Amino acid sequence: MRLAARAWPLLLAVGLVLPVLSGCQRDMSDLHEYIAKINARPGGDIEPIPTIDPHEPYLYPGHERSPFDSSVIERPLPPPPTGVPGEVDIDFDRPREPLESFPLDSLRMVGSLEQEGVRYALVRTPDRTIQTVRPGNHMGQNFGRVVEITTREILLIEVVPDAFGGYVERENTISLSE
Repeated sequence: MRLAARAWPLLLAVGLVLPVLSGCQRDMSDLHEYIAKINARPGGDIEPIPTIDPHEPYLYPGHERSPFDSSVIERPLPPPPTGVPGEVDIDFDRPREPLESFPLDSLRMVGSLEQEGVRYALVRTPDRTIQTVRPGNHMGQNFGRVVEITTREILLIEVVPDAFGGYVERENTISLSE
């Protein structure tokens, strides 16, 4: 009995929608008449393609080389890197230090201090925090190891890829920002 009570609204909705849908007819005779009328029109004349005068090249005096000659803009190859390819080993398992997440050119040396015989450098990061580094710490994204700290600069040894699939060491410095 309960099921029949729930079915009444559904039957009522079907009863109202069915007559509306049956009113839709598929009479497309007016569409076929329109298409026949368009196809019966006479075709128009198409203008002929205009004639184009041939281009007469102008030769500039004193300019004999082709502007498309790439040998003019080719750069010489850089000198081969020093050292044997792949001579540097990188310890990828070493825990990364906080300053290794920043590019080296975004780090600024803002000062130095000495404590118990060890010189530290004060480095400002792009997020405006100050970090201390000492010889042996790492910084920069190229496995840069701090070698020496003076009052004016930080000397680093970076490990960069060479052209032969290995790595070579390269010196770099961060000078005191004023």
